[in-house]
Amino acid sequence: MFAIVKTGGKQYKVAQGQTLRIEKVPVKEGELLDLDVLLIADEEGKRVEIGKPFLTGAKVTARIVSHGLGDKVHVIKYKPKVRYKRNVGHRQPYSAIKIEKIAT
Repeated sequence: MFAIVKTGGKQYKVAQGQTLRIEKVPVKEGELLDLDVLLIADEEGKRVEIGKPFLTGAKVTARIVSHGLGDKVHVIKYKPKVRYKRNVGHRQPYSAIKIEKIAT
């Protein structure tokens, strides 16, 4: 069984036991988090439930594994002949979660 959940403005396809990185959420490590469910389906695709926009009564429970920062991304601006150069780095914060349970 898998589900499509929405968090941080993005949608993720999740299955039970899966670990993934999402946008940082203000929940402490080790605590549980309930995610908004858009779709639930079994592996064969015989039973599919689609929400409008979210499914009522369906719940995906995840545990916060850790918080951290992603890899550094360099943003470089350069204009020739005018001595203009800017180099800015950015590290996006994330929360690593593990999907505990998918309930309908």
